[in-house]
Amino acid sequence: MPFKALWITETADGKFERNIVERVIDDLPAGEVVIRVLYSALNYKDALSATGNKGITRKYPHTPGIDAAGIVEISRSELFGTGDEVIITGNDLGMNTCGGYGEFIRVPASWVVRKPDGYTLKECMILGTAGVTAALGLHKMELLGINPSQGPIVVTGSTGGVGSIAVALLAKSGYEVIAVTGKSHADEYLQFLGAQKIENRDFVNDTSGKALLRPQWAGAIDTVGGNTLLTLLKACKPEGAVVSTGLVSSPKLDATVYPFILNGVSLLGVGSAETPMTTRLLIWEKLKDVWNIKDKLNAIAKEVSLEELNLTYIDSILQGKIMGRIVVKIGEK
Repeated sequence: MPFKALWITETADGKFERNIVERVIDDLPAGEVVIRVLYSALNYKDALSATGNKGITRKYPHTPGIDAAGIVEISRSELFGTGDEVIITGNDLGMNTCGGYGEFIRVPASWVVRKPDGYTLKECMILGTAGVTAALGLHKMELLGINPSQGPIVVTGSTGGVGSIAVALLAKSGYEVIAVTGKSHADEYLQFLGAQKIENRDFVNDTSGKALLRPQWAGAIDTVGGNTLLTLLKACKPEGAVVSTGLVSSPKLDATVYPFILNGVSLLGVGSAETPMTTRLLIWEKLKDVWNIKDKLNAIAKEVSLEELNLTYIDSILQGKIMGRIVVKIGEK
């Protein structure tokens, strides 16, 4: 059966082209579960894959999309039956396995999560990898004992997908949130999500050369990296925790050990793609219950078609022009 998919090809001269083509299920990789995809989402990693970044996707042609939500069409696993509503975030989907920007995917059953009760498939994709990443960051901080009484939490890249959801999750959990953004028109949006203070990027861009700064926050969820991450560590309160989830500015960290050995600050990494299934299920349970931010999701998301994604939004996210989450309507029930 033919279906529509975004197809990235590499030309003989090393350039990459994006086209929407027809494919067939028989061409998909091996797996126990065939899913008819209704929604996907746009992540920075998807845009890199769609523009030929071989650090993300080794072989082309390829269909990106690290998030997918839809209905089980064929199952050779006792865990899922035809008609089940399911989601996938991460694993190898959309990286080296044809991903959610196609109307069908075929994947191992071990990647698949049953849709949480109380959420629609679209809402699951508003959260998607960004939501799992933000929630994992908060989860790891709280495992170390971080709580709202210890002081504010900084969120950098606060208008992006991970940042927007992190602001909403932290506010829902009772934290004072300092949202850092380079967008001058984002105050109303961030206040709606729950930010109590909004600062520009200079707030977390220390250039003094000092190894430590006056402690100002109990922790942070950082999507930027580079000197921003370094500043967050240097000004973190004793026994605080800083979560690193991205490298928009730089993958390098030119740090001393002083924040760690003098102030006991913890640097926590979040790589949500390889999250064990037990933790993944726990995170979705928390997003359904104690971290439920359904009332914020519509403000975070913009729905687009696969054609609009290809023409506009893949390039826009690479240029830093996206606010919140882009949800991609792929198919119909």
